[in-house]
Amino acid sequence: MPVERELYDLLGVAPDATQDEIKKAYRNKAREHHPDKNPDDPTAHQRFQEMAAAYEILSSVETREAYDRYGMEGMSGGGGGGPGFSGMGGMDPADIFAELFGASMNFGFDYGPSRGPRRTKGQDSNIPYEVTLEDLYNGKTVKMNMEKEVVCGTCKGTGAKGNAKPKPCIKCEGKGWTNVTTALGPSRLGTHRAMCTECGGQGEKLREKDRCKKCKGNKTVKEKTRQEIYIERGMADRQRIVLAGAGDEEPGIPPGDVIFTLKTRHHESFERSGNDLLTTVHITLSEALLGFSRILLTHLDGRGVHVSSPPGKIIKPGDSIILRGEGMPVYKTPDHKGNLYVMLEIDMPDESWLKTIDAQALAGLLPPKKPEMDPKPAVVDEVPFEESDIVDVRETPFNASSSFFDHATGFQFGDDGEEDWEDEDDEDDGMEPECRTQ
Repeated sequence: MPVERELYDLLGVAPDATQDEIKKAYRNKAREHHPDKNPDDPTAHQRFQEMAAAYEILSSVETREAYDRYGMEGMSGGGGGGPGFSGMGGMDPADIFAELFGASMNFGFDYGPSRGPRRTKGQDSNIPYEVTLEDLYNGKTVKMNMEKEVVCGTCKGTGAKGNAKPKPCIKCEGKGWTNVTTALGPSRLGTHRAMCTECGGQGEKLREKDRCKKCKGNKTVKEKTRQEIYIERGMADRQRIVLAGAGDEEPGIPPGDVIFTLKTRHHESFERSGNDLLTTVHITLSEALLGFSRILLTHLDGRGVHVSSPPGKIIKPGDSIILRGEGMPVYKTPDHKGNLYVMLEIDMPDESWLKTIDAQALAGLLPPKKPEMDPKPAVVDEVPFEESDIVDVRETPFNASSSFFDHATGFQFGDDGEEDWEDEDDEDDGMEPECRTQ
């Protein structure tokens, strides 16, 4: 077993892990903690550097053997000089990342040898946008006023006034990074590079009097723009609309994108399932028995949908019908549509209606009542009629720990499942214990 295991813990593997397991663990950790995937986490860059350093040591048979035998002391001097420890010798973390994932997996960052992370593209702007089901059914064009960062026109993105030039940063000595020491475990310290907070990783800084008056040295200024997005028919919930290059600008790199993510508002009448729609329509008892021919519903585009039931068809509670081609438009092929499923709910007449008709005449028209049970039970109790709500019964939780009476044994069981009785006294009076019944 190794004298230390902090590097194994960093990658989340056991000390006896194979080289393939170490490589797979680093791939997963690097994806999770990559700085570009965690822009709001100031510690993401540090963790990424530490894991890259741990991987470089453990991925080599020689340095891993030295670490297992001597710990971090074996990584200094002639013991290996692992990256991210004792001066950040060895490969750059970005080189390790690119070796495993390829150049296409850089998440918009270019890690230079001295300045830390450099963006190859501006930051994307993600905006949630709420839409109705009608918007997704009919399509919609939306125009909106927005604000974005643009390169300052006065200084052309230099941030400087006139011909002024920035001076090397005093804190990082023009490197753009500083060495930061962190604890890797008990009595173990690691050193890694971190972006200089004074110059923002640029390695140089303008004096206050040399800054552009318009952008105050920030190189960009805010500008109001008018954007337009088109919500296409059949688009789905959480679908993205991307305006390429419409995001904030930064000097020297292409601007980011503006990404709208659709969020569908709840609809009172319709429910969507892929390209199909579901809704519920109420019909009368007369329509259920004799059929109907009327406008059943108003569709999402305002059309009235007229439906005629087949002659002689009796509709039962829970029945449904399908209206083919009346569902959602199919995205990119809006001439094709899904289906509309209609649940039919039968509204029974109330007591006031019953008082207005001849009950005897109605009984002669309706199917006969069910006859009495045959054979008739020996004992018949007359039980009073009361209205109730079955929901009340279903929502009442069953208390498994409550006491109950066992008819087979005649004992009352308490909360603990044991027989529940009490003796009159401790002396044997020749009498059987008295069972408590409830």
